[in-house]
Amino acid sequence: MPAPPAVPTRAPGEDTIPTDPYLRIGQQPSDRGADTKTLLTWAQDLRAEQHQVLGFPGALDFSYSELGPLLDVFANNVGDPSSGDASAVHAKAFEQAIVGFFAETAGAAPDDVYGYLTTGGSEGILYGLATARRHLPHARVYASDQAHYSVHKAAGLLGLEVTTIASREDGTMDPDDLRMHTFVHRRINPRLGRGPGAIVLATIGTTMHGAYDDVTALRRIASTAGAVYVHADAALGGLVAAHAPSRPAWNFEHGADSVSMSGHKIIGSPVPCGVVLVRRELVPEAAGAEYVKATDRTLGCSRSGLAALLMWSALRRLGHDGMRERIRAGLEMADYATRQLASAGASPSRPADSLVVCFDRPDPWIVDRWHLACEGDRAHIVTVAHVGREQIDGLCADLSSGRRP
Repeated sequence: MPAPPAVPTRAPGEDTIPTDPYLRIGQQPSDRGADTKTLLTWAQDLRAEQHQVLGFPGALDFSYSELGPLLDVFANNVGDPSSGDASAVHAKAFEQAIVGFFAETAGAAPDDVYGYLTTGGSEGILYGLATARRHLPHARVYASDQAHYSVHKAAGLLGLEVTTIASREDGTMDPDDLRMHTFVHRRINPRLGRGPGAIVLATIGTTMHGAYDDVTALRRIASTAGAVYVHADAALGGLVAAHAPSRPAWNFEHGADSVSMSGHKIIGSPVPCGVVLVRRELVPEAAGAEYVKATDRTLGCSRSGLAALLMWSALRRLGHDGMRERIRAGLEMADYATRQLASAGASPSRPADSLVVCFDRPDPWIVDRWHLACEGDRAHIVTVAHVGREQIDGLCADLSSGRRP
């Protein structure tokens, strides 16, 4: 029998993952014991590597092993979380509890918003922009040059034009550039009366810098184009902003019409997930298919009940107080990282109350060893819960020595 594949399967610096003939699925059943060993070896190798993942915003300090029996249960959340369905094989009650927690976190009463568990932040952006297009069909999307790349992907799927707005040095959207573009686009569409409107994509925790766009200010400035719809992409920063000392203006209380947040980034989960929330009056009337006996205003219809069960378990262990403490610890670690990187001569920068710390892009071997995210001449780390002083000190030691160990 050939040896199982090594993990990770992509060598540092490679852009593609090579095909591994060992993993080919053939005509005959394979040796289940050997395959189980392969999977467990993969998990063990990955777990050993996770200690040095500093540049990507997924908390890796979780353990759900006591919930292993859930893997022997099928749970399919079909349609709206509040709707029954013909199969009754779902975990929608748990999903509703998750939506309620995130609604409260985002400054809304649970009954005032519609929401559901998504596959992650990108689906949340797509849902928010689809809702915006329904209400402002002639408007274009205004997103900063620091917005997540999936904004353009979602806009393309929806046939929406995107105007890229410059960002300021701290990574936030430049309000003056937004004012100029919304005014110009209103002037070239005079037949639309007060203006075509504006769909503003505010980023709460920008990808590279972790900066927080000001929802209240952007909504006011964009009104020169007419009616305004604001979607807050809070995948990384929403849970942080909710507990940040500087109290960023990011949620429903500050003028957002929809908010999307990630579940696996700050909280940690073996299954990517997130939540999208929309003001209830902006969501269409419920409709569905007779054969499933469920109303459905989601994008995907079927959703992972397992993801809902795992996320509910994590949130119950934390509660709002535990989440607040988790964020406080992350912010303290970001402070520590900033000081240590400065001592190492790496020129760190960090927006107020951000878990993201940028610094000078190091040699490729350091980037690969510590799984850093890079853009241009800068790299960054994200101090989610598994990132501690030991890892930061190890990174800074490598930066100071400049020599491969």
